[in-house]
Amino acid sequence: MYLLYSTLLALALLLGSPYWIFEALRHRKYRKGLFERLGRVPARLHESSRPSIWVHAVSVGEVLAVSELVRAIRREFPEYRVVISTTTDTGQKLAASRFGADSVFYFPFDFAFSLRPWLSALKPRLIVIAETEFWPNFLRLSKGAGAGLVIVNARISDRSLGGYRRWKQLLQYVLRKVDLFLAQTDEDARRLVEIGAMPEKVLVSGNLKYDIPPPAEIPVVTELRAALRKSSAGPVLVCGSTVEGEEPILLHSFEQALARYPESVMLLAPRHPERFDEVAGLTQESKLIFCRRSQWNGESLAGGVMLIDSIGELSSLYALADLAFVGGSLVARGGHNILEPAQHGVPILVGEHTENFRDIVELFKGRDAVRVVSAQSIAQTFVELLANDVDRQALGRRAKETLGSQQGATQIALKKLRELLVSTREVTPA
Repeated sequence: MYLLYSTLLALALLLGSPYWIFEALRHRKYRKGLFERLGRVPARLHESSRPSIWVHAVSVGEVLAVSELVRAIRREFPEYRVVISTTTDTGQKLAASRFGADSVFYFPFDFAFSLRPWLSALKPRLIVIAETEFWPNFLRLSKGAGAGLVIVNARISDRSLGGYRRWKQLLQYVLRKVDLFLAQTDEDARRLVEIGAMPEKVLVSGNLKYDIPPPAEIPVVTELRAALRKSSAGPVLVCGSTVEGEEPILLHSFEQALARYPESVMLLAPRHPERFDEVAGLTQESKLIFCRRSQWNGESLAGGVMLIDSIGELSSLYALADLAFVGGSLVARGGHNILEPAQHGVPILVGEHTENFRDIVELFKGRDAVRVVSAQSIAQTFVELLANDVDRQALGRRAKETLGSQQGATQIALKKLRELLVSTREVTPA
């Protein structure tokens, strides 16, 4: 089975190589970390005196989710070095800033030749994987190297469930390598068992994303806050993690809000950095007052749009919002994380496509802590909420309270990791 899988994976990479090359040339994607992905371990990670705990987090969302857990693991198990792998460039950058560049690297391709050098160099006693990274060779070889395997914040999305069901007969052999699944919800636990996980290895621990602390205020937020106050600009709409097809709707809605609130400001943050120039062009075509975050010199923002063409600042920028829209949800992309604005007590709007965060959104909807809008209704909702301070502020307050009521998954996960290390007699490495 593994030979067939590796052959198919190699074939897929070969057939997809024109696309990867095109993206690398056009957007400079996939260039960074190529040698690490192919199995070359840099000198900074060739420490042999201590075994490691290896945490894998695909991208920004997963890095954020495991941040508190990584800090707790480092405090709890100082005799281990804790290393973090990511798949995306944005995840790599965030992980390096949070955990130190010397501990962060790109996750290797799922081939034996690229995995074995990492397992040999890192000597992992425990591998902690965020959400649903079921790489067959990685799990097999890691288990063979003596590492305990834990999936934390495990979830099975509506979109991926059908595919997992079709491959259940093969997937169950892969999932049996995992020692413990810590699922976000009862439904995720049920789905894990349905696709082949052993029931006795599946526990519900909650969602680690609820435990992410609010970000500290960064310089750009301080500067923007002062500029907004000086020019009496506002209210502020922060539209975060937007995707293709959403910006024209949002810009048109902002134009309608400007008719009622001519000094209002929109901070527009596209999800993908390679779209910054495209969104800048859309904004210029709209004839709205416009500037880019990277080129802003402190001028007044009243009545205009600032394109947030930066990485890692959005969660802090939500603190400036009178109203937040979280993207990927007006079009069929499954939505993005609404917890970042909730941390600041900001009232939140989302579109109707929130499958990727269904449990979080349903919880917030049940407590009247988020508003769901359509492409047709979002402009009217902007104006209505901005006109009603009491309703808008209450919506934000309920969002923050809902977030606080769900915290605690990090401590549960840490307890289970400790138990697994104790059970394998590896708390004190030889």
